[in-house]
This record gives sequence, C-alpha cells and structure tokens, in this order.
Amino acid sequence: MKPPLPLLKEWIVLAGNPNTGKTAIFNLLTGLHQKVSNYPGITVERKLGTMNLTDEKSIHILDLPGSYSLTPESFDEHVVSDEIFSWIHGEEKPSLILSVVDAENLYRNLYLTSQLLDFGIPVVIVLNMMDRIREDTLPVLPEQLKERLGAADVVPVSALENQGIDRLKDSISTNLNSPVKPNDNDIPFEVTGILRLAIRPLFQFFKEKMKYTPRFAWAQAIRITGRKNVMTLYKTSAKHLESSNEEHIKELTQIHFNVLQSLNGDTPDLSTLEPQLRYRWIDGILMKKDEVQSASLSRKSKSENVDRILTHRFGGPFIFIGLLYLIFQSVFSWAVVPMDWVNNVVTKFGNWVNSVMPEHVIRDLMVEGVIGGVGAVLVFMPQIIILVFFLALLEDSGYMARIAFMLDRVMSKLGLHGRSVLPLMTGYACAIPGIMATRTIDSWKERLVTILILPLMSCSARLPVYALMIGAFIPPVRFFGIIDAQGLTMVVMYFLGTVTALILAVIFSRWIKVEGKSTFIMEMPPYRVPLMRSVFRQVYLRVKQFVTDAGKIILVISVILWVLASFPEIDNSQNIKTSYAGKIGKVIEPVIRPLGFDWKIGISLLTSFAAREVMVSTLATIYNVESDDGNVVKLTDALQQDKNPETGKPAYTVLTGISIMVFFVFAAQCMATFAVVRRETNTWKWPLFMIFYMTGLAYVMSFIVYQGGLLIGVG
Repeated sequence: MKPPLPLLKEWIVLAGNPNTGKTAIFNLLTGLHQKVSNYPGITVERKLGTMNLTDEKSIHILDLPGSYSLTPESFDEHVVSDEIFSWIHGEEKPSLILSVVDAENLYRNLYLTSQLLDFGIPVVIVLNMMDRIREDTLPVLPEQLKERLGAADVVPVSALENQGIDRLKDSISTNLNSPVKPNDNDIPFEVTGILRLAIRPLFQFFKEKMKYTPRFAWAQAIRITGRKNVMTLYKTSAKHLESSNEEHIKELTQIHFNVLQSLNGDTPDLSTLEPQLRYRWIDGILMKKDEVQSASLSRKSKSENVDRILTHRFGGPFIFIGLLYLIFQSVFSWAVVPMDWVNNVVTKFGNWVNSVMPEHVIRDLMVEGVIGGVGAVLVFMPQIIILVFFLALLEDSGYMARIAFMLDRVMSKLGLHGRSVLPLMTGYACAIPGIMATRTIDSWKERLVTILILPLMSCSARLPVYALMIGAFIPPVRFFGIIDAQGLTMVVMYFLGTVTALILAVIFSRWIKVEGKSTFIMEMPPYRVPLMRSVFRQVYLRVKQFVTDAGKIILVISVILWVLASFPEIDNSQNIKTSYAGKIGKVIEPVIRPLGFDWKIGISLLTSFAAREVMVSTLATIYNVESDDGNVVKLTDALQQDKNPETGKPAYTVLTGISIMVFFVFAAQCMATFAVVRRETNTWKWPLFMIFYMTGLAYVMSFIVYQGGLLIGVG
C-alpha cells in the first residue's frame, strides 16, 4: 500500500451556484479522498477532499454549499457567507478559489463570481456543462472572459463527460498563490456622481478602520448601502466587528445613517443597488456579437412563449396536474410487461434452485426466504425506474423550477414557501433527499413545516405496496375508453397523500410558534432538451441506491422472518400460525382487525417500519413458507386465493386492499427518513412527533375507509 502523499499547507475552495455541477467537479478532482461532516452547530454538510496535484504532492479542497450570492437568504448561503467573510477577518484564507459556473447561464452565475473576485484571492473560473454548447457560441471566449474579469484562468470543462479535468488540474497547480492582476480602478463598477460621493465615507471606514483592500472596501460600502439596518449584513460576522472595537459598530452605524440621509430621494431603490451595479458590469463583460445576440434573443423569445403556456396563472396548474396523471398512469400501464418478465425470471430461478439443491433447511431458506423475499420486491423495479425517469426528465428540462414558480402563491397561503415545491416533488422519489433539499428555505418555520409534511408524499418505496394491492384487487377495466381503473387508483393514492400534506401544512404553520417569514426569489433556468445520458445516469444512481440500501434491509429481514415463520418446525401449511411469526401476528391482530387486516398483514406492517417496501418481501416470505410445493409463489395470486379458515371466504377483498394502501399513504415507515430528520432538526423531538402523528393518522384513516366501506356494503 502506497503511503499518502504529503499535503501542501495551501488549500483551495470550490464555490458556485446550485445546480452548476459543482459536486461533480469536486468528485472528479478528489476521487474517493473525501470527508463529509457537518459545520459546527448546524446540519449543513461540510465536504473536504484531497486532490493529488503531482506524484509527490496533494492539496485539500473545501466544497462550499451552493450559493447565489454573499448576501445570504438560506442556511446554505449563510454558511458560505460566514466561511468567506472569515478570511477577511483574520482566519486562514485559501490560496485559490474555483468558481464553477454554468456555461449556458453565464449572466446569472457570474454574479457570485464577481463577489469572489473582490477578496483579492486568485479565482479560476470553471466553465462547466460545455457538452451542452459549442465554445464558439459563448457570448465571450474563455480568454476574453479571463482578461475582462481579471481572473487567474478560465477553464472550459464537462463534468458529465469528464472532459477538461486534466486541464483544470494543471491550472490549479499553476495558479496556486499566483498574484492577482492589479486593477487600475479601485472599483470595477460604474459608481459616479452623487452616489460615489455619498458612499465614500463607508469606503473610507472599511479601508482605514477594518483594513480592507480598496476593492473589497468599495464592495462592502455598496453592499450595505442598500440595507436599512447595517447590522443585518453583519449578523453572522458581527463578532469580528465587536472583537475589533465596540466603537467601530457605533461609527459604522452612524456613517450608514448619514449615507442613507444624503441619498434620500436621489436613488429610487437602494435595496437593489448592488445587483444593479454588478449586472451592469457583467453586461459589459459579456458583450456579444450581433449574430450571437440575435440568436440569444430568439431563444429567449421562444422560452418566454413556452412559459406563457406552461406557467399560465390558470392553465399552468391544470397542465401540471394532467402531466402528473400521465406519469402515474404510465408508471402502472407501461410496467406490466417488464414486471411479468422479472417475475418469470425470479420464479424460474427459485424453482431451479429448488430442483438442483438437496432437500435441506438451507434450500428452504434460499428459495422461500432470500429469493422469494427479495425477488418479490425486484418485480416492482420497472415501476420505480419509470417514475424516476419521468422525474429526471422534468428536472433536466428546467420545468421543475417553473412548478415552484407557479405554486408559490398557493404555497404561501398554506404556510409554506415556493422553494418547498422542489423538496416535495423530490419526495415522490425519496423523502431523504427532499428533506435535505429544504436547506434552501431560509425561514426556519417554513423549512420545519416542509420537513414535517414531506414524508406524506408517496415515495418510490410505497410503489411496490400500491402496485401489489392494485394488481391483486383492482380489476383492469377502463372508463370512457381511456381512463384505466388501476392507473386511476395509483393517482388517487398519490393525490391523497399530497392533499393531506397541504392541509397539515396549514395546521402546522399556525401551531408552530416560530418567528420568521421569507421572500421567494428563484432563478428560472433556461429550457433544455434533456440529455438522455444525464437522465439515464440519474435513474441508474437512484435505482442503484434503492437496490443497495433497501436491498440490504430486505435481505436481512427476509432471513429473520423466514426463521420466525419456519420454527418451531411445521408439517403443513395450516400450522404456520403456530410458528414464532404466527404467534406474534396473533398478538397484534385484535388491534388491526378493525382495519380489515389479519395476522399476516400485521407482521408485514411491523417489518415495514424498517422500510416500506419490506411489506412485500414479508408477505412473499410468509406465503412461500406456507406453500407446500417448495416453489416460489406469485404474490398477487396468493393474496387473491387466500381463504379465511373459519368462514371459507376470501381472506382479503377489494376493500382490504384499499385499506392497506390508505394506511401506507400516511404511515411513518422508514427509519432512515427519521434519522435524517433528527440530523436536520438537531433534536429527536420532531422525528418522534412525525412517527406518532403519521402512525395515528394512518390508523384513523384506514379505520374510516374500511368500516365506512362495510357500512355502505363494499367488501
């Protein structure tokens, strides 16, 4: 084993807007040499990696959370602002900043880059996503951009294609501690006349009292001029002022007051002063050729025309609802053939193992426990793949941001935030990344409400349960020739969870007494034709995560359950009730009988608290143990054919299947989710609250559905 390379004292920082591919760049530079922890006192991840510069030297890279600017609006942006401003106030500063920008959205991304350039630290601009465009279509060529910005270098790369990374590594080695190109003008922005004269006292204060460089002093003077309360900008770095001198705070406050008085009535909106100046400067940097300008305007016009339809005040939400219906309809209807194929493969494999292995307890474990349990969940993988595929298409096309924009007004009335939409949509795939995505919501109250309702969004782990019950109990009939009953049932389950989540959002927002209301400012990315490579990669990673993470849980529980269902040893199928699993099921059966559930469903509910999809493998294991032919059973057939030994009637009905699905819509069954909630809220109070309120809600709603159905003669 080779010894680790010696680390240089220098270190570098990776910064950029969200969704610019910054994490992908970080992974390519550091490989597996990464350490992920949390910033002290908060739950935002701190990613530190090591990059090999040469065969003899390596260097640390700190990957900052995605941020739109150094004027923080979210938890992640506060972290970035704290980290960067600490360099000015005496903390060890990096030798180089890598500013990752989306080559297709230079205008928006260069805002943060312009702020990073103010610090007097060499900046290498990483033009990512070059696989989407040609270099000659950029508004300004990389060399010109480097010259106009005064950056250390501009490196075009494609993280997706792993192109330009070697060139980037060479640039890092070359520009470590390279001198920053001097600027003849202390301030790169056009600040003249009354404005320049008015804010000059602020500039003098930062330059002389705080010992800032001239450029950074001007930047700070401009930044705080637009603030009504000067200390709002310094709420995260006030300690630096206080440690310097209490008189500095008083002096700065007074100077700031005088500046606002002198500008009263002369400048229409000081709150947008910094963005106005910086974007005007960026406009000058990105001077385009006439033909490129025309093409850009044409693309913009087309994008606006599309937005007039997709984001229409009234029509847009209906388009979104219709799109969701088509997705969930497709999830069920398109997956029929591949599901049958997977089921046949699992069945034949289990039967083959049963025929070639000698009769032994190990054979029974393999066929009934491992193959029967895990295989029962694998059958539903086609549906998960289709759902994740459509969500990746929506995200890659730029439509996801439009959904947040459209629903912001509705969300605000419900006590949520426009930024809550994206975490909630992510929750359809998995609640865990959705909960982590709430970090972009700057109001703690709105973030907490979003976290509390997010597990009610039907994730892909519920999909096997829905699909099993629908396949077993909902007949494949059509209404009006186009609406499939099975697909409609799937949509209703998703709709039920979503509507309940929104109702609870109203209740929680009034119940939770936490101050704070945020504004909603969101970048609208350009519409893009989704890159199928990127889409398929997202599908692959999410499916891989499902198989590896959930698969381990399913395998372990299937083995444990097989042991519980097989011992004490049984001679025939009826005696499974006398096994350990049967005895446990019989204990809890009286509690769940009002919901239409028997002991088999009860055992499945218990195991599903580890992970929702485990219910399917649990039922499969029970029925495989019950089967006396030693072959792998088809679970839908087993549920349909199961009889109540006392009445001789079907053990499960359509009403039972609906009751089970309703229970799973609301139930708190995913320990990994609650572990993440514990980490994000930094307390056990809220995850425990979620477990109790969701389990109670699931029981009540399932009770109403089943007992109500019996009253009206259903089932």
